[in-house]
Amino acid sequence: MNAAEPVFKPLGLLAELTHRCPLGCPYCSNPLALDRGELDTATWSRVFREAAGLGVLQVHLSGGEPAARRDLAEITAAAHQAGLYTNLITSAVGLTPKRFAALADAGLDHVQISIQDHQPNSADHIAGYAGAYERKRMLAAEVVRHKMPLTINAVMHRANIDHVADMVELAIELGASRVEIAHVQYYGWALKNRAALMPTRAQVERAVVAVETLRARHQGRIVIDAVVPDYYARFPKPCVGGWGRRSLNVTPAGKVLPCHAAESIPGLEFWSVRGRSLAEIWENSPAFRAFRGTDWMQEPCASCPRRFEDFGGCRCQAFALTGDARATDPVCHLSPKHAIVATLAEERREEPYVYRRLERERADADTAL
Repeated sequence: MNAAEPVFKPLGLLAELTHRCPLGCPYCSNPLALDRGELDTATWSRVFREAAGLGVLQVHLSGGEPAARRDLAEITAAAHQAGLYTNLITSAVGLTPKRFAALADAGLDHVQISIQDHQPNSADHIAGYAGAYERKRMLAAEVVRHKMPLTINAVMHRANIDHVADMVELAIELGASRVEIAHVQYYGWALKNRAALMPTRAQVERAVVAVETLRARHQGRIVIDAVVPDYYARFPKPCVGGWGRRSLNVTPAGKVLPCHAAESIPGLEFWSVRGRSLAEIWENSPAFRAFRGTDWMQEPCASCPRRFEDFGGCRCQAFALTGDARATDPVCHLSPKHAIVATLAEERREEPYVYRRLERERADADTAL
């Protein structure tokens, strides 16, 4: 970290309430080894108060599937009482109209529902859960009925990237004010399924054109957020706005991470909210300080004029592809390892998905209904 560079205050908190989830999405960003021993309601309440005191404005209640927590309404109420804008990120499985009404009463501000495709059979196949699509439609109707803002999250890959227009139309039909065209990020389970998920360059180019056409067509009706998939980009994205600069992530067990995939980098020391305050962790945790600022950078990042725009790209991706978390993200065309990305983008196989699956998780979510 540069001595002269200030420690920024976080604006957003990703609260991973659980790693349990009934779906088996083959691109799930949850770690391969799931956290055990979830934080209780009282600890989450303290975390939210400390987050607000630190400057956080919004909390994303996520998982896994947050509805697997029977105390989700109490957790939502605690975040609301702390003065945080609350966004629920959900698969919709496990949320009945009665449970959702309790969340609305608790002060929930916004809902983001993931939908895997515009057709039920395809959507359920990708999710690895029969009937998931209809549950998503049901919850979307409840969100709109409660006059709450709705975002549809559409994770795109080879099987559905040609359905961008259909996904936008579905989001409009469901009453969403925003749709995220979110291309797969190749961490966690997506690494296991990369060859089965990777789109072709032609598909990506068609999708880029489709998004621009749809933005012009639906301007004023719905906001369409989209970025080019990493493996086809010229420059890397500024991962989480720069490591340890604008956001933080609390895992189900209480570890605090600079980003959701940070545990994939060996050797980092993660402090926990069980023993330290959020402010102490944000300012002094070895994991947060590891790649904060620019002192850690190697060339070509160290002298690149874009280093304060993209911050060298994603540290987790750099490690996954090069074995060196300090390397320039190989997505960047200036990286000496860029050929790795170019080669992997051409590796495609037609093979069954490896689903993220624990049978106990599906039973837990179903009994929560």
